[in-house]
Amino acid sequence: MKVLIGLSGGVDSAVAAYLLLKEGHDVAGCFMRNWDALANGDYLGNPTINNSQCPQESDYDDAVAVAKVLGIELLRVDYIKEYWDNVFSYLIREYECGRTPNPDIFCNKYIKFGPFIDFAKAHGFDAIAMGHYAKRMDENGKTYLLKSFDKNKDQTYFLSQISQDQVSFCLFPLGDINKQDVRKIAHELNLASVMDKKDSTGICFIGERNFKEFLKNYIPAQRGEIVDIETDRVIGHHEGAMYYTIGQRKGLGIGGITGEVAKGWFVVKKDVKKNIVYVASGNENKYLLSKGCTVTNLNWISGTPIEGKHVNAKFRYRQEDKGVTIHFVGKDKIRLDFDNDYSSITPGQAAVLYDGEVCLGGGLIDEVFTYF
Repeated sequence: MKVLIGLSGGVDSAVAAYLLLKEGHDVAGCFMRNWDALANGDYLGNPTINNSQCPQESDYDDAVAVAKVLGIELLRVDYIKEYWDNVFSYLIREYECGRTPNPDIFCNKYIKFGPFIDFAKAHGFDAIAMGHYAKRMDENGKTYLLKSFDKNKDQTYFLSQISQDQVSFCLFPLGDINKQDVRKIAHELNLASVMDKKDSTGICFIGERNFKEFLKNYIPAQRGEIVDIETDRVIGHHEGAMYYTIGQRKGLGIGGITGEVAKGWFVVKKDVKKNIVYVASGNENKYLLSKGCTVTNLNWISGTPIEGKHVNAKFRYRQEDKGVTIHFVGKDKIRLDFDNDYSSITPGQAAVLYDGEVCLGGGLIDEVFTYF
């Protein structure tokens, strides 16, 4: 097939391109640039703002070097406006409402598997490919998304909002390989620009940031109180309730309270209207626990599961699977009843559902049923 692979300037997509060539495909690479720090006012919290070259251009140079070694053409597209309109604006709206979004999920839905697929089709490609750790399975006229062989790197959580049609147009060359072998292949090929390159972290296409400072570029800081939910006493101050997430421990700036410091303080509730962050002491405190949640913005990849089906769920990337039962409470809403009490379930985060190895899809956590 004629395949267009998203070549990011990282080791995963580079080795994925090589594996496609090894299988005999006609491969071209394409580098996507979706963030412009200067145009988007990305100053506070940006550790690279004064660098002579922005990280995206450095990544592009690495992708060029990979394409040269592999002997493939490298195209380039910019989706800066699309990213701002469909991914970043959503992130800001969610934080302003006091929720904790996961932009990587919508980056896949609206960029990597949206206009990128349209671009590939318009240029005569039969499929796109990505360096994601995931598998595709075609059976009885349906396409399914499956967990990858390397469970530590499995990225189906971030692909939970894409459609069956999008999955069916994509190849995942890294589905049956682990990260150690990816590095090994990169060394064997002497892909010097990426073989020892650190994996990208931070926000999709933006990169690592001091996140609280980064958000100040777009949401003004507003000083408020940090309150012990048990005693209702003020034990500290924060710069904006929207900057914090349920279960957060680091960066609270609370100290000097005898007996409770060793246990640590955890964010258990936020009141954005009153600008109050509520905390409790200890990672096993009852205020972090919940017995269920509702999920909206549903996306089922290969068919809707039946009412009352028991499945596994991930509420955060790399979190262990947790047993839940699905109940439909509306056209675009389900309730998940938990097998046990689960900790730090956070509105705005994704609930991704699995039937064994198959990723069914999922949605966004709306309401969490707590004990207070």
